[in-house]
Amino acid sequence: MAPMRILVFGRSGQVGDALAGLNGPGVAVTALSRVEADLADPEVVAAAIERHPADLVVNAAAYTAVDRAEDEPGLAFAVNRDGPLFLARACARAGRPLVHISTDYVFDGSKPMPYDEADAPCPLNVYGASKLAGEMAVAGTLDRHVILRTSWVFASHGANFVKTMLRLGTQRPELAIVADQVGCPTPATDIARAVLRVAMAVRDGSARWGTFHFTGREATTWFGFAQAIFTEAERRTGAPAPRLRPISTAEYPVRARRPANSRLDCSHIGLAYGIAPADWRAGLAAAMDVLCPERVAAS
Repeated sequence: MAPMRILVFGRSGQVGDALAGLNGPGVAVTALSRVEADLADPEVVAAAIERHPADLVVNAAAYTAVDRAEDEPGLAFAVNRDGPLFLARACARAGRPLVHISTDYVFDGSKPMPYDEADAPCPLNVYGASKLAGEMAVAGTLDRHVILRTSWVFASHGANFVKTMLRLGTQRPELAIVADQVGCPTPATDIARAVLRVAMAVRDGSARWGTFHFTGREATTWFGFAQAIFTEAERRTGAPAPRLRPISTAEYPVRARRPANSRLDCSHIGLAYGIAPADWRAGLAAAMDVLCPERVAAS
């Protein structure tokens, strides 16, 4: 049987890098960086789709600088709305299905329970609004699509909360961490595996189209996540962790407002694809196996 061919846009990001790592028996992944295929250019996108035959296209590219987006809304919407629109149009012309990675930030966080796919989005910031616009562009252009919302993504690659904590932990004796925002950390490797499950369903004709949620299994706060990170770091290095001080959102002013509740209900993707929420603590341990030697060498 010929390998399942997956074309990925956004190679340099956390999820794009994890998707590129899926290459192996039965799976052929071509992952393109922004330099190789800039989503802001519809002609470049169309040419990339034509040049790389694929059974499934995945958009893992995004503008993710949440605070900077408040001052660069044009760039945020160009990448997060217009890029997915150009990609969906190219996929429609080529007859290819698309998986589009989105975010919990399309919600305002006011719901006391985890958000499900039927809940009305209401983003609090430019980043969330631009990602919602991208979702709408994909859904309104291409019938065979999967919009995959996730949250608090981390990996040993790219910019994320885990790497920020490890860096700051070498620079400061005490870190003040927000303790009143709740969400579910999600390993990028598990997102890649979820996408692969969708790809296999596309191959066997059992794919279900629409919007789905996929995150880590256990909810925590940023403070709780930081505690887990430094517990793993201390176990590996023996170096004492910095003191962690829980603070409120109001005590940590940032440019963009964040949702207080980022939990996503993942039951729908379980029913449609048999995909269970990720064990983020296991994913954190795997990422720390890579990151801790770097941290020791830098100290």
